[in-house]
Amino acid sequence: MGRIRRLVLDVLKPHRPTMLVLADLLAEIKGVYGVDLALYEIDNKVENIKITLEGEAIPFEDVERVIEENGGTIHSIDKVTAGATMIEEAETSQDGGYTLSR
Repeated sequence: MGRIRRLVLDVLKPHRPTMLVLADLLAEIKGVYGVDLALYEIDNKVENIKITLEGEAIPFEDVERVIEENGGTIHSIDKVTAGATMIEEAETSQDGGYTLSR
């Protein structure tokens, strides 16, 4: 697989392990330099979180394994950045960033 540099995942996980523990486990994966977990929804059994990972070459299979071994499920891959350098998403008219004039 290519050099994945940023990965954003929508994940459903049980309350245990905590987000603190899961963040530490993900940060230990070789090729991952930074991890950000954000809580979006919580109920009495599970949490819906967004996981953002950055690194030089993020091994998706290892990320998926850590999440699943800790009771989580990846709902979707919401964003991927890959290649030699990090780039930001370009704004287009579909994003509402442009005003068309007549």
